[in-house]
Formats: sequence, C-alpha cells, structure tokens
Amino acid sequence: MVDFLILGASGFLGTELARRAGGSVELAARSGLRGATPMSTVRLHAWDAERPGATCELLSRVRPRHVLNAAALSSLAGCERDPERARLLNSDLPAELAELGLEFGFRLLHVSTDLVFGASPPSGVRYLETDPPSPMSVYGESKARGEQRVLARSPGALVVRLPLLVGDSHGSGRGGSDSLIAAIDAGEEVTLFEDEWRTPLDVGIAADACLEAIRLGVSGLLHIAGPERLSRFELGVRVLGARAGAVRRGRRADLGLERLRPRDVSLDTGLARSILTSPLSSGLGQDDAEL
Repeated sequence: MVDFLILGASGFLGTELARRAGGSVELAARSGLRGATPMSTVRLHAWDAERPGATCELLSRVRPRHVLNAAALSSLAGCERDPERARLLNSDLPAELAELGLEFGFRLLHVSTDLVFGASPPSGVRYLETDPPSPMSVYGESKARGEQRVLARSPGALVVRLPLLVGDSHGSGRGGSDSLIAAIDAGEEVTLFEDEWRTPLDVGIAADACLEAIRLGVSGLLHIAGPERLSRFELGVRVLGARAGAVRRGRRADLGLERLRPRDVSLDTGLARSILTSPLSSGLGQDDAEL
C-alpha cells in the first residue's frame, strides 16, 4: 500500500512534501512538476480535480494510507474573479476527500490558511485554533468552508492552517521568497505593505511539521507557523538583505485592498509546539523563540 498520496504536488508546498515524505509516495497534479522531486521512482498521476469522478478514480487506483491535500485555488485575485472555481477547489474538493477517506480508509491532512481570519480580532494576542473564522475574501471564505466540511464529515482528519510560506522553490519561482527575488532581478518596482502582518514560515519546515503531525495521528485543527510577527515589508527586507533598498513601503489603502487583505492574521502555535518535535523556526535566520 502507498504511504502517501500528495494532491497538488506541483505547488510550492506540494513540491516540498514530495521531497520530504519518505516511504512510498505517489503524486497527483494537473500541471507538470517543475523541479518537484529528486525521486526518480515516484509515480506521477495526471489529475484534474475539477472533473467529476476524477478524485474517486485516482483513489481507487492508488489506495493510499494517507492523503495530503495541498491542492487549492490560492490566488486572492483569482478567487475574486471566479468564486465558483474557488468553491469547487477550496470547499467541495476537501469535503469530497473527507467522505472518500471514510470509504477507502485513508487519513486526510487538508492544508488551510491563516487568511480564514482577519475580519474579527483574535481572542488573545494571536489567533488560536478555537477562534472562529472571520474571512475577508472569497479565498478565505472558501477555505474556511472547506475546513468546516472536512471536520464535519471526518472527525479523524487533520486540518493544518499555514501562514505565508517562504524559502527555496527549487526553480519553480513560487513562494514568498523566490517570487520577490525574481521581481527585483527583473527590474520591477516592488511595493510591500507595512500594515499587513503574518507569521511566515519556511516551506521545508512547514512540510516536516505537517508530515510529523499526520504520522502522529493528530486530528482536528492545528496551526503551524513561524514564531515572528512580521509585516510584508519587514519580511521583504529579511529576504532581500543587501537588495532591500529596491523595495518601497506601501499601505493596503494605497491600492484599495484594505477590505480584501487582513491587517493581521498572526497564528498562535502553542498547541503545535506542545505536540511536535519539528522546530517551528521561521527559516529567516532569526531566533525561533515565540515573540
């Protein structure tokens, strides 16, 4: 039996999960896997999550022990343009996977986002797993609905909320670091918000923590994020180092985005730190103590 089936394996996180999972791994994605994995023996499946019946057909062939769902429509703008597609990929697909998990007997890890929050403040300093979702965008709404449907259908499933991910994309140009560096290298003018805060995390650390959690049998909701609360501008300065002078400070209101992009969606990771041995450091060269 296959240990892990990774859905959305061509994405930033899916690529890293594929590189780090170990054991017998099979991958499914709609697009090609650009620099995705060094494992020549991994089996790749062409999978169109939007085609009715495709997911059930895939799972009937693979019969995995664990399914890691990193597939999503993750572009805020893309979700605003096409809310039906956002619903299909971010809400309906996770619900279908939860039901199929009961049918085929696999454990599901579904990846969600810190952007399920933002419209209402956290109960504490940062958002806890027990805080109710308060999304501000179609993307956040669709992901929050996906979470709810997974947990309602499969109490044994694990929903991991992740923050903005940074780090090496292995040539794909994806993620918060590589896309910023590529824009600077191309001579583009880059403005980063000084009034939007996240708890960024290196994608490799995120993948390791997700894999540890599913192997431990953790279920329910879990926040996996970095220790530091950083603005997008501060993050850009960290990533770019000596080239940080190429980045301009901006505010969400400058582009009319204050109603779409939350001011602060920093995640509390106390629960994850009490369960996991994986170090939830940001990967940005700073102390990993909780700030």
